[in-house]
Amino acid sequence: MTTTTLRNSAEIDREGWRLVGIVLLCVRFVQGWIYWGGGSRRFIYAPSKLDPSAHHWMANKFQTAMPGALLGMEHVVSYMLQHFYLLYAGVIFFSAIELFGGLFLMVGFLTRVSALTSMGLSFALMLLFGWQGATCIDEWTMAACNFGMCATLFIGGAGAYSVDNWLMKRNPALSQSWFKWFGSGALPASLVDRLGKILLVITVLFVVLTYNYYRGSVIGPFHGGPVSPAKHHVTLTDGSLQTDGAVKFHAYLDGGTADVPAHIVRIHLLDSSGKIVESWNGSVLGSLGKDAFSNDYAYNKFRSGLDSIEAEVGAKATISLPPAISGRSLPPGEYSIEAVSIDAKKFIAGVKLSS
Repeated sequence: MTTTTLRNSAEIDREGWRLVGIVLLCVRFVQGWIYWGGGSRRFIYAPSKLDPSAHHWMANKFQTAMPGALLGMEHVVSYMLQHFYLLYAGVIFFSAIELFGGLFLMVGFLTRVSALTSMGLSFALMLLFGWQGATCIDEWTMAACNFGMCATLFIGGAGAYSVDNWLMKRNPALSQSWFKWFGSGALPASLVDRLGKILLVITVLFVVLTYNYYRGSVIGPFHGGPVSPAKHHVTLTDGSLQTDGAVKFHAYLDGGTADVPAHIVRIHLLDSSGKIVESWNGSVLGSLGKDAFSNDYAYNKFRSGLDSIEAEVGAKATISLPPAISGRSLPPGEYSIEAVSIDAKKFIAGVKLSS
């Protein structure tokens, strides 16, 4: 193979890389703006999201991810929620990656590193929030699209109209060094072919498997998800009952939309035959004091509301109810508690009668 042939091949690769960069220019801008928008809202336009004392601070959003998080991420989020400095550092780091990663993609600086980092963000967002979206799987759609676009940008780089390209023009040696993997630069056609096929397989598996998990329709029929993003669900555990009728139990709002709180409007104590032994109506529940709720986390909580107990998605708490009827003594036997939501859904758990 002659020097002329090698030079022509390199020139063809560079010209192809430049054209690919032009083709992907709109994708690079949109992808960069998505992440820049998320980061800039927190640091510049809506700083309350980074203010731990504000209602909209990011910890509340992270907590809503817990019920449907994949691969054990629920436990990671729970640990962070209970360790403030780790949580705050994580929120700042995550937001900074979004801010600078998005900005770098838009201007085409360190494009391949930025694209690879954005793929990692999309993967993390899928694990945390992919199950959410009350009318359609909005978060899954966002994570899947971002993952595919970033994979494409990683292969193609920035091409023309980028800081990477400007730097390589000023210092041509960069195009033959490590910079092509961190920034941009023409890759051999054979390498692009292999890399494209590998990332296609990864993307197909990522998209299809998560879609099947959240909605079916690939292997098996369509379903609403292992965790419903639309209908609130409360899991009751660790119930205990005193002989005077006082009840204590643990509640976890582990399903439903994060846009509105759930409301429990009645709670019943049932005997083994299902007969109501005690009952707490909305008026009683709404007047419970703060000491009736021992919340696991400092953010989304169970609390007394307007003629109800209200809670945001991800909230966990031990709830104590006073005796509904004073001066009585319950006989031994099997009992259960039944919580009724504002839309008439019932959540039941057994309770142990303490001696």
